[in-house]
Amino acid sequence: QVQLVESGGGLVQPGGSLRLSCAASGLTVRINTVDWYRQAPGKQRELVASITSSGSTGYADSVKGRFTISRDNAKNTVYLQMNNLKPEDTAIYHCHARRWPQDVWGQGTQVTVSS
Repeated sequence: QVQLVESGGGLVQPGGSLRLSCAASGLTVRINTVDWYRQAPGKQRELVASITSSGSTGYADSVKGRFTISRDNAKNTVYLQMNNLKPEDTAIYHCHARRWPQDVWGQGTQVTVSS
């Protein structure tokens, strides 16, 4: 079985930075695209960033130029570098792996941006 564990969340001031990690264990050979989603209280879940098995990336308009998704296949880890954080970035961030035969979700990590 594949498991995803997120880490790196916390409390940061506006304009600060955080790096989230998503570490996968198990049968990771079947993982293709990996996504970062976020959900704030009272708001709909939002796709933030994605990275394919070939390294192609995509971002939500709200985070372009501020967030960078990357992966280290040797470490079975995907990262989300978050710069110039804003209060509206406050949310629980979840890692999502598109995997045959069943997708996998992590437990989530809280990011709070506040003065």
